[in-house]
Amino acid sequence: MNKYLIRFNKSRGQAGRGTPEHVWRVFENENEFLVKNFKINTLSFSEIDASGLDWNLCCYGYMALDKETSTAIINTENKQ
Repeated sequence: MNKYLIRFNKSRGQAGRGTPEHVWRVFENENEFLVKNFKINTLSFSEIDASGLDWNLCCYGYMALDKETSTAIINTENKQ
């Protein structure tokens, strides 16, 4: 099971940071994904990062990426 952190993409539309529609940053362990949408099908909670400046939506589970809609889908079971 992986830990996910979801945060608003403040730098969307800038070089290497996705289009203006890629409004979400999804962190899966050490990897970052820029997506337009997300759907969480597991328990979630809020958490402040180590700097004390940014808040994350957090959850544990398994992620599937729908590339057609640029949606991160996080489930309690591995459905890939």
